[in-house]
Amino acid sequence: MLAFNFLSRRIHAAITSVVLFAATGGLSVSWAQAAPSITDADIERARRSQPTISDKEIERARNRYRTPSDLELSRVPIPSAPNLDALPQPKTSHPIDLEALAKGYEANADRIAAAQSLHSGPALMVFISFSMPQPTLQRLVDQAAKAQAALVIRGLVNGSLRDTVVRAQQLIGERKVAFQVDPQAFDRFAVTVTPTFVLVRDGAQSSPCNAGLCYASDAFVATAGDVSLDYALEYVERRSPRFARDAQRFLKKLRG
Repeated sequence: MLAFNFLSRRIHAAITSVVLFAATGGLSVSWAQAAPSITDADIERARRSQPTISDKEIERARNRYRTPSDLELSRVPIPSAPNLDALPQPKTSHPIDLEALAKGYEANADRIAAAQSLHSGPALMVFISFSMPQPTLQRLVDQAAKAQAALVIRGLVNGSLRDTVVRAQQLIGERKVAFQVDPQAFDRFAVTVTPTFVLVRDGAQSSPCNAGLCYASDAFVATAGDVSLDYALEYVERRSPRFARDAQRFLKKLRG
């Protein structure tokens, strides 16, 4: 009887363990311990460990990082523009006399005026660019000098008047030819490529516009292409009868 009771208690304990294991999803379960209570002594200890900032320290920081007054700001030196003349200048073995070069082109002023004076005769302009092939430029300069035509470029070389004058001098040499920088002329005659040859008829009247002075579409004729000046004038003579007489005048000068 005693053995049976002992066995029954063992079986009951085993069944109870299986039920608990199944109820917890097969995981072991442990009960968390209760959190310790915080005493007043703990709070006082934490308060003492924090630094105390006094009013003097606050005032000292305010004075150190304060906003400067207008008087103090007025004493701050303002940087001035650099003196470009005092900067080091590159050495050149042959200094360029820009004034002398400019005087060399004053002799062409009357030719430029004659080329643009539309009341005294027709005007012939050759629009070029320094990026064109050198042989083409040399041929056009030589022919423009003979025909008394004006050479026109859009802008300055490298944005420099000095570089432009030097480049023009190298191109023209001793030849007498009108040369001018006139970006408005490119807009006035709708020039988009170089070389372009523009012949303005004798007696054409101009009127103010955004490009300075503009002319009616029947007051000038333009042709473009990598051709010689005489070829362009002959083309105008054949294709534009109204400008044939003016084209012949320049052809006569060109052929001497």
